[in-house]
Amino acid sequence: MIRILFILVVCVFIGNTSFSQVEVKEDFPIDMMMRRYAEINNSKQTVSGWRIQIMAKTERQAIEQAKESFITEFPGVAVDWTHSKPYYRLRAGAFQTKLEAVKMAQQIKKKYPGAFPVKASIFKRELLPAF
Repeated sequence: MIRILFILVVCVFIGNTSFSQVEVKEDFPIDMMMRRYAEINNSKQTVSGWRIQIMAKTERQAIEQAKESFITEFPGVAVDWTHSKPYYRLRAGAFQTKLEAVKMAQQIKKKYPGAFPVKASIFKRELLPAF
């Protein structure tokens, strides 16, 4: 009985001390470096993210037709094409994580079987909420 009481008192004591606040003081140069890093990070217009590549073709007209079709099938999902010789690439969405892109790609693959997630540089304002 005394052992159980002792263990209970020790657990309560440890539990109370483990939730105490810890104060971390940084050296001035490290503090300045961290502030500068945060400023630079906040000033960036783009972030690393994911898009879904729907198709890549050499004919611009085919890409524009596919874009119009995609807009009617998936209203609310941003879609645009880019050109890197010789291909025009139709890409949709703007996701922070690959998981979000994969979820959306599964829906898009029902209509466009060749769709797949690709890494992309994305403007912060473009990011879509998670589905």
